[in-house]
Amino acid sequence: MKRFLLLCFFFCTLFWTVQAQIQTPEQFLGYKPGDRFTPHHRMVDYFEHIAANNPNVKLIQYGETNEKRPLIVAILSSAENMADLEQIRTDNLKRTGMVDGKPSTSVPINWMSFNVHGNESVGMEAAISSFYTLANPENATAQEWLKNQVVIIDPCINPDGRDRYSNWYNQKMNTTLQADLQSVEHNEPWPGGRANHYLFDLNRDWAWQVQVESQARMKLYNQWMPQLHLDFHEQGINNPFYMAPAAEPLHEQLSPFQHEFQDIFGRNTAKYFDEAGRFYFTKERFDLLYPSYGDSYPMFNGAIGMTIEQGGGGQAGIGGFDAVGDTVTLSYRIEGHYTAAMSAVEVTSENAEKLLSEFEKFFDENSSSPKGLYKSFIIKSESNPAQTAKLLELLDKNGIRYGKAGSKSGLKGFSYRTGKNESFATTDKDIIISAHQPKSVLAQVLFEPNPTLHDSITYDITSWAMPYAYGLDAFAVESRIDPVGEYTVPEFISNHAEKTPVAYLVNWQGTRDVAFLSALLKEGIRVKFNEFDFEVEGKSFAAGSLMITKGGNEYVPNFDQKVVEIANKFQVTLATTMSGYVDKGKDFGSPDVRVIQAPKVALIGGEGTNSLNYGAIWHFFEKDLNYPLVNLELDNLAHYDLSKYNVLIMPSMWGGGLSEQARKNLMEWVRAGGKLIAIDGALNLFADKEGFGLKTFDSDDEKKAAEKVADSLAKAERLAPYQEAERVAISGGAAGAIYEVKMDETHPLGYGTGGKYYSLKNNSSKYAFLSNGVNAGIIANNDAYRSGYIGYKIKSTMGESMAIGVENAGRGEIIYFVDDPVFRGFWESGKLILSNAIFMVGQ
Repeated sequence: MKRFLLLCFFFCTLFWTVQAQIQTPEQFLGYKPGDRFTPHHRMVDYFEHIAANNPNVKLIQYGETNEKRPLIVAILSSAENMADLEQIRTDNLKRTGMVDGKPSTSVPINWMSFNVHGNESVGMEAAISSFYTLANPENATAQEWLKNQVVIIDPCINPDGRDRYSNWYNQKMNTTLQADLQSVEHNEPWPGGRANHYLFDLNRDWAWQVQVESQARMKLYNQWMPQLHLDFHEQGINNPFYMAPAAEPLHEQLSPFQHEFQDIFGRNTAKYFDEAGRFYFTKERFDLLYPSYGDSYPMFNGAIGMTIEQGGGGQAGIGGFDAVGDTVTLSYRIEGHYTAAMSAVEVTSENAEKLLSEFEKFFDENSSSPKGLYKSFIIKSESNPAQTAKLLELLDKNGIRYGKAGSKSGLKGFSYRTGKNESFATTDKDIIISAHQPKSVLAQVLFEPNPTLHDSITYDITSWAMPYAYGLDAFAVESRIDPVGEYTVPEFISNHAEKTPVAYLVNWQGTRDVAFLSALLKEGIRVKFNEFDFEVEGKSFAAGSLMITKGGNEYVPNFDQKVVEIANKFQVTLATTMSGYVDKGKDFGSPDVRVIQAPKVALIGGEGTNSLNYGAIWHFFEKDLNYPLVNLELDNLAHYDLSKYNVLIMPSMWGGGLSEQARKNLMEWVRAGGKLIAIDGALNLFADKEGFGLKTFDSDDEKKAAEKVADSLAKAERLAPYQEAERVAISGGAAGAIYEVKMDETHPLGYGTGGKYYSLKNNSSKYAFLSNGVNAGIIANNDAYRSGYIGYKIKSTMGESMAIGVENAGRGEIIYFVDDPVFRGFWESGKLILSNAIFMVGQ
């Protein structure tokens, strides 16, 4: 009895000590939540304060942003659960089949993520309030909920974007609330705070993990595999509040219980909103198709993934007028997210057993009886080992298993390259991804050739198949084919510097080889390429292969050692030759062997340019290539001394384009020998303009015919029901439609492509073949369509059009990319063609 009383005294003392020591957000920060935006570092301070004073809270720093801000999560539960936390985590992985064994605990995991978009700034503020409620031992209701779950709170996925927005806003805000949306504090400058440091949308990066924030977060996520994941956002100020259930299209791989629980959560949250007289909507706009969202990715990993959208956004600031004249305040927005967060904790507690059993059922059923049409995916690794290695890195990040295909003949499957069912055979060098594995659903979704689209109105792209993104030969097979063993990437055999050869030779295949070239050029090593295929000493090399010759590099100290060290760093295998006299093709001294001059590259950004496309190119240079890049502002283009650069990249843009003086400065630079790379919307600066060969139609007759068809369609649309207006509008657009582009391998833009490239089309643009230029990449006919949504108005017109081309202007050239070649940083095959434009064209 005495021991029991002592223990009671100890725990009571601990309770009151924690209660006394934990400060409210207002006490700690010095202002009420909602009065102003909290800097990220002060949020971290507060989370550390709570963790230091509550033994039932664990704080983990799981990564660091590009701007060196910490990425943290807080883990909370009851004292009993926290004492058994590692067992709970491991048991959860056992339910997925990722770890062997039977679970001995029954505690679901509820993960809540805030502020993935930096200027959807209520997220982090709501995370602070939610964290305090759950960590406060005096809150009996919350403590009861925590007995039945582990809660993981990521208070700010995007600290760099969040501080970009909040620091700007805190400088511009009026001391007296100014709700007029014309006031400067309600109008962010370019690029806004939505994206991260490299201007990536982190809510589209869950599967691809291009960015450091995503890479670090997903590593932790896959160590826990939660049953529930809430992703907190903001939408426009005139929209009230959105919550699950999600809208169509809903991917057919989702389970009945995943649909059911979204409804359970929605109804529970609606109950509290109804009591408070708050408006909301469900089952609209936000679908579950694209696999790289913060709601869909968890869904494809067995969880209940849900997007939560509070009306407000960056425009609302501390408070702004909506369309009916009501003031939408930050405090009001915090209350909305806080209510949804507490509702999620409540329904998780009430449905703990069902969440666990259905989660385990999801993995059991899908690994044993995959739902999708295709049960096996085969990668022909020899088609491009460099790009295959990149794909395997992605599979490893996502926990998708793969193995050795072995030698099998008489197989039949869908060929990604041709878009048709074909017979094929496999070898020991091929890779198989079977749908019979724990990550069955995610694997099927990432590789499905053409996702089933139940509704054409989607929130994002509608196709993303990995073989297209990486430019690989692959097959999807309807039957089960098990690996014959573990696939291991062939061990890289280090190069050694021995007797200096006449040349080191490297096949040009992917971004690995581009990074290798970049490193050589930065060391001042002269690199060449042959414009023709050639054979030397029994070895074959395609046009565009790198040639690092002894001749011309005599001035480089320790030449051989440097080349070998750089090659080993990038795991590039060097072939050598002791003679420049080739067996086939052009000898090494031929005028058709070109020297690659190290380009001086500038990227145009600023107001009027697409920040996401700009950011993807910026990231590509800094993180993939580690190559110098100058960033210029579009507004100052008229005044720059462009002679300092020989390559300018203009990302997609919109609006009025260039001033007369900027256009003059730009074109004088091109005609003097500059190389301008124009992407997506930037082509509008030149299309159908005097002096340029870029045309939307081949002839006046074709233009008149198209206008006649458009006029006929317009007349029909005027009679369409009003509620069909959105469907009518998208019938002239594209949402991630994949097209086969026939590449001219004899032109530098086609080097390394094998004659084919798969372009991801997110626009309705179509251009005629250049009459006085090079049509390096074309959509040969309408059969080049592979997958994804493209409106009926334009689908039949895409054939016989230019996709990638070059037009000469004076001594310079303009390179046209109709579609974004580096979309979201995951369209790997396009990076090679952009590199060709930067390093190979015009040499």
